[in-house]
Formats: sequence, C-alpha cells, structure tokens
Amino acid sequence: MQQYTIPNTDLSVSRLAYGTWHLGGQWDETPLTDDLKQRAVRLIATAVDTGINLIDLADIYTRGKSDEAVGYALQQDKTLRDKIILQEKCGIVSCAKPEFGMPPRYDFSFEHITKSVETCLQRLATDRVDILALHRPDPLVEYEEVARAFDHLHASGKVRYFGVSNHTAGQIALLQRHVRQPIVLNQVELSLLHHSLISDGILANMDGYRYSNTSGLMDFCRLNQIMIQAWSPTASGRVFGCSEDSTDLEQQLAKQIAAIARTHETTDEAIPLAWLLRHPAGIQPIVGTLNADRIGKSVLADDITLSRVEWYTLLETARGESVP
Repeated sequence: MQQYTIPNTDLSVSRLAYGTWHLGGQWDETPLTDDLKQRAVRLIATAVDTGINLIDLADIYTRGKSDEAVGYALQQDKTLRDKIILQEKCGIVSCAKPEFGMPPRYDFSFEHITKSVETCLQRLATDRVDILALHRPDPLVEYEEVARAFDHLHASGKVRYFGVSNHTAGQIALLQRHVRQPIVLNQVELSLLHHSLISDGILANMDGYRYSNTSGLMDFCRLNQIMIQAWSPTASGRVFGCSEDSTDLEQQLAKQIAAIARTHETTDEAIPLAWLLRHPAGIQPIVGTLNADRIGKSVLADDITLSRVEWYTLLETARGESVP
C-alpha cells in the first residue's frame, strides 16, 4: 500500500488506517472473552498483511476492552509493535476508564490526560503510543494544562506526537498557541454522506449551508500541515444502501458506487474510500469493519484513481443535487 508521511513527524503511514471502535465487543462491563481476543489477533493480522500500519484507538472504545484486545494481539506477536503505529484518543469521560459516571462530559485536565495515557499503556502492554489525539473539544479546557500534559508525556517518552479529533480551526489555533509540540492530525467524520469539509469549498457565498463549524477547516488543516483522518468513511455502511431503512438518496448512491466499481473491476467497498483518497489533501480513511474479508476489499481503494467525472458524479449523487 502507498503511504503518507505525516507532516512534522518521522511517521510513514498507510493511506488507510484500521479503527478499533467495536473491537472489544459490547460497551459494558462484560470481560473480554477469548473469542474476542482471537478475533482481534486475526483482524489486526489481516490489516497488517494488507499493508495497513496505523491502528486507531480510544480509551472509551468498548470501555477500554478494545485497547485490551490490541494489547493481547501485541503480546501474541512480539514483532508486531514495531510494525505498527498506535494512535490513542482521550478526553471523553462518561464511559471511559479510569473514570465513569454521568453526565457524559469531556475532560482535558492535566490529571485526566496523563491518567488516561497511563491506563491505555497498561491495557496495550506497551511503553508508548505514537500519537495521542484529544477526542472531542472540552468547553472547560485550560490550554496551559494541556500543554503541561503534552510536555510531561512527550518528555517521558510515553507519547511521540499529538493531534486532535473533531476540532474546529479556531480550537486548533488556540491549542497551537499554547503547546510546544506540533498538532499533526485532526480526525473528523468525513464520507460521501457527511461531506461537509469538502462541500464547504464549493458552497462559498451560498444560502442554507447547514454544517456546523466546518467552514475553512479543510483549508486550515492543509495550510498548517495537519493531516485529515476520516472516521466513518462509509457512513457506517449506509453508502452501500443495504439497511432496511436506507433512504432513496442512499439507494441511488449505492447504485452509483456499484456502477463505478464495475468500471474499475473492483469492489464496492473500495469506491467510497477511493473518493476520499482522490482528494489532494491526503485524507486517511479509518476502516472499522470487524469482517476480515471487508478489510481486503477496502484496501483495493489504494489501487484506484477516480476520474474527475466519477468523483463529481459521486458527490452530486450524495448531495442530491449538482454543484452550484
């Protein structure tokens, strides 16, 4: 698989990443089972064998069990840790160890960030993560505390690089003003059915723009050499129109995806990912399937370059109207 070099790092990453949102099973206190551990081993091995080297995690995923599942896989193959890039996220509290409780909230305090990383490292059975991202913006953030946490984690060797997730341009700029380390990525929801960051660039001066706080975000990240990662790049599979409650638009998009897949003699799974990869920003889609066969079908996106006609046809279908 082709790779990106994340700006301001020495990390060379695959153009697709593997996400672990549901890797640990249920989002409850049920212990991680042997079957789930073995499934994690198989899925991560499949991802690595197909060329994926970035594994995306978060301390809240299945209440910490996704971390544990990846940690188990690392213990089964002692060579695996040096083959992959581990990316953690922290800051959401409601269902995350080391803290629980209502209401759902965010916490970017020094204590929470550092404690979360320590807990994740224990679950992962490793001494470091390559990237730590702040998961969702905390309205009560005190950037001096974040800077202190970043300095502590970086100096101790527990975190090499830092990023954010679901942050606006202004929030990133404020963070950059306070921290010593570069902000190297922003992980955001982005797909054919959630195309706000891309559509923003063609809807300038238009009425009825409905997306929240995305204006200029793609350009800001590109100007500041911040890699965009796309979570839910197939909109939880809705781009394939296979659910019972699929909308007419989703069904039309699925037909268009299938038609373009036939043209390229590839899989349907590859096309919505290839649509993201075609963008010159160097977007990295995060594939979160629990089906090993679908990992193989998804990575075929790396071999496809959509034409402008195909790319805009998919955008038009997803928007339900042509570009202005």
